[in-house]
Amino acid sequence: MNSKYIGSKIERYAFTIGNTIILILVAFCTLYPFWNTLAVSFNVAADTTRGGITFWPRAFTSQNYKAVFSDKIIFHAFFISAARTIIQTITGVFFTSMLAFALSRKKFIFRKIFTMILLLSMYINAGLIPSYFLMRGLHLMNTFLVYVIPGMISAFNFIVIRTYINSLPESIIESAQIDGCGDFKIFLQIILPLCLPVLATIALFVAVGSWNAWFDTMIYNSRNVNLHTLQYKLMEFLQSSQSQSKSAADIGAMGMSQNAAANMVTPVSIRAAITIIAAAPIIVVYPFLQRYFITGLNVGGVKE
Repeated sequence: MNSKYIGSKIERYAFTIGNTIILILVAFCTLYPFWNTLAVSFNVAADTTRGGITFWPRAFTSQNYKAVFSDKIIFHAFFISAARTIIQTITGVFFTSMLAFALSRKKFIFRKIFTMILLLSMYINAGLIPSYFLMRGLHLMNTFLVYVIPGMISAFNFIVIRTYINSLPESIIESAQIDGCGDFKIFLQIILPLCLPVLATIALFVAVGSWNAWFDTMIYNSRNVNLHTLQYKLMEFLQSSQSQSKSAADIGAMGMSQNAAANMVTPVSIRAAITIIAAAPIIVVYPFLQRYFITGLNVGGVKE
């Protein structure tokens, strides 16, 4: 009896230790690339070309960030990206959840047809050229609305929200209808509060996608400098630094001074600084939505 107890205890300890080691390795593999990028972004660009940067900057500098923020239009682009992210997140979550609630009602006779149309849009895409002509035909080119209107409805987000709504007890909605509540009042005062976990999860998905987007700016708003987003400007800045940069061999051949080399930027250092700048807002926001995100991942797992 004692030997069996000791054996099971050793197995539990071995499993705990092995599981802890594996999780530490996974966490290290996940966090190290970002930490290394942070170290490179604060390292002198000319020194970075030597390689060997791991956990800490070998020659600390903030010149990479100064080079990125030297262009004042970066701050305006940051405002455009923030405004786009906030507005697109609010409108996308609100209208998609409204559509999900409408198509989750069994009394809506056309719900299967509209649901099928939305599902088909996930598998059949007209392509870039028809989308471009559509935006031009709707007079959305070089306007802020081109960032908002196309993202108001998402088929994938619709399915997730509707699944969550279907998992809610139908008796709650029936009780509200008996009390005289209309569909819109039920949606605003009952469905939205109950769907907070899944809505927070969808909001995080939409916000990350909207914040990181730059391709639509290049296609639809490249001519309007006042509507350039942060990601698009950072992409332009990176391309510019690549065309103007010199390799470490060129630096030595030209006999540049130590101060000149310290003030120089390279595509590698600029790319690292841009990555940190682009990721920082999402990293700041994510902890506040983490508990809703975890809850939302279990969407539809429990039914009445």
